[in-house]
Amino acid sequence: MNTNEMQEMMQRAQQMQSKMGELQEALTARRFAASAGGGMVEATVSGGLRVLAIEIEPTLIQGDDRSMIQDLVAAAVNAALTKAQEAVAEEMARMQQSMLAGIPGMPGPPPGAGS
Repeated sequence: MNTNEMQEMMQRAQQMQSKMGELQEALTARRFAASAGGGMVEATVSGGLRVLAIEIEPTLIQGDDRSMIQDLVAAAVNAALTKAQEAVAEEMARMQQSMLAGIPGMPGPPPGAGS
């Protein structure tokens, strides 16, 4: 590997790091919602995996089944977090594939990616 190739590789690594940071910021700003109990409880989380909101159907609160409410809240939060984690993983994989495609000897994006 000559000096020019090494410099080019370093520049690509810096570009990749910058783009990954931008992607992480964009994903953190996204919101993901999921519900449980037929929509009686809804949780909204950020792409940064922070709980932003919990909505509980008022009729559910009027009942005496505290255990059910707790279970539904946990289920809704977990479902929303799963959505966020899946989106983050998908976007990061897509970004890595597109960045690696320009490096000789590295695999390119899968067929149909980016379309």
